[in-house]
Amino acid sequence: MTTDPAPQTSPTPPSDAPRIVVGLAPHQSEAVVTTAARLARELHAHLVCAWADPAQMTVATGPDGAVVTVPLDPDAADDDQDDQEAAGTAGDPLAEELHRVLDAHDVTWEIRTLAGAPAREIAQLADEVEAALIVVGTRQKGLRESVREFVSGSVAVQLAHRQHRPLVVVPLEPVGLDDVLPWDTED
Repeated sequence: MTTDPAPQTSPTPPSDAPRIVVGLAPHQSEAVVTTAARLARELHAHLVCAWADPAQMTVATGPDGAVVTVPLDPDAADDDQDDQEAAGTAGDPLAEELHRVLDAHDVTWEIRTLAGAPAREIAQLADEVEAALIVVGTRQKGLRESVREFVSGSVAVQLAHRQHRPLVVVPLEPVGLDDVLPWDTED
């Protein structure tokens, strides 16, 4: 069982500031966060950075916002250590990386660690904070990402079809108009 601390945050935004939710993934390009930060600055919005661990399930949320999670597969708890470290649950490298990128953009922001299906969790968080829009990246190349996307579908596609907010999709590895699309290649 893991207890994630209450959401980390930068200086408090004005209560009437719009919210932008940005979906994060382990080892994701900083282009997604940078794009979200630029939008937040232009719209005078507060940025809510969210990472959802699909291998975990939320069992309780404390009054301070701390989240208690358990692995869906107890035998896989040790296998997910790398993803947990990338997501800020072990030593908080995610928070350090977000500080490095976001502190240069003069925006208020916070981190939310979620547990469950990423598209569902990001959509629910957007509802909770009444987000003006959601920012996510396209899929990364690689066999692991291809298998994950085949099984669960793209987070961007799920969000585009399962919630009502505007969605900004940041291309991470775009291909030319005449090139083979990432899902049409074998890794």
